[in-house]
Amino acid sequence: MKLARPWPEFKFSNLYNRQVRRPAKTALATGIVVLTLGSALGLQMPWREYPGQNNAPIPPDYQEKTEWVFARLMYPPFTGLVNGRGQRGFRGGSWKDGRSSWTTDYSAADRHVSTAMRRLTRVHVRSVEQPVDLDDGDDVFNYPWLYAVEVGHWQLTDSQVKKMREFLERGGFFMCDDFHGTEEWAVFTATMQRVFPDRPIEDIPDSDSIFHVISDLNNRYQVPGAQYLRSGRTWESDGYQPHWRGIYDQKGRLMVAICHDMDLGDAWEWADAPEYDEKFSSLAFRIITNYVVYSMTH
Repeated sequence: MKLARPWPEFKFSNLYNRQVRRPAKTALATGIVVLTLGSALGLQMPWREYPGQNNAPIPPDYQEKTEWVFARLMYPPFTGLVNGRGQRGFRGGSWKDGRSSWTTDYSAADRHVSTAMRRLTRVHVRSVEQPVDLDDGDDVFNYPWLYAVEVGHWQLTDSQVKKMREFLERGGFFMCDDFHGTEEWAVFTATMQRVFPDRPIEDIPDSDSIFHVISDLNNRYQVPGAQYLRSGRTWESDGYQPHWRGIYDQKGRLMVAICHDMDLGDAWEWADAPEYDEKFSSLAFRIITNYVVYSMTH
């Protein structure tokens, strides 16, 4: 598949020639997203689907060429114990074949996000996600927005760490979600500090534009996973309070958005289930919409 082309009124690129921008206030009241990117280069990998936790039906327009795609990071799993257990969701095969921790909530959550983005924004969104492997040459640079789930169970290789840092320094945006408590935080930061040993992880202030670019998200709360339906608890492990954290570049652009002690992925996946509280999915979709539009305009 060739690189997705935008509508004529927009100019898009991958990250080879992308510059960090400080655009004027976006005209969100009229649903217009103003983008200032250069010309597109390179080719995307063909769309591919892997065995996941909850594979959704393939929509008829899945091959449509669009301006934004839900890019899901594939990654090797942590090899040690977390919370006294081995890899949750890992089935013993190669992580490159699916059924690993990176496929949690895949692909139903991804496709629900794509549907929500189509309804809530004017962004031209593909109906299916794209699994992205950092080992696939320069393919990651075709996707300026990248998401990873269960990062309390990841362990990037040295070459993947180098590629991730290059991706972010060229203007990429990385969002991670669905990990809980101190042990999973330690596993996550062990890799993230290899990516950016020179940049701190900080709490994102309520005043940051990422919380206001479309929806005002001052009143955020913990979004639980599906375990909430059994336990009645919004928290897991010792992650009693949600944390919105991030890593900024030297110009103040948020390039890593960390959703710790919450499970937005389950809220997207279970959005159509009447037993899962609407307020949780509603907030989860507002968060992802803000994060995507922020990544496209900052």
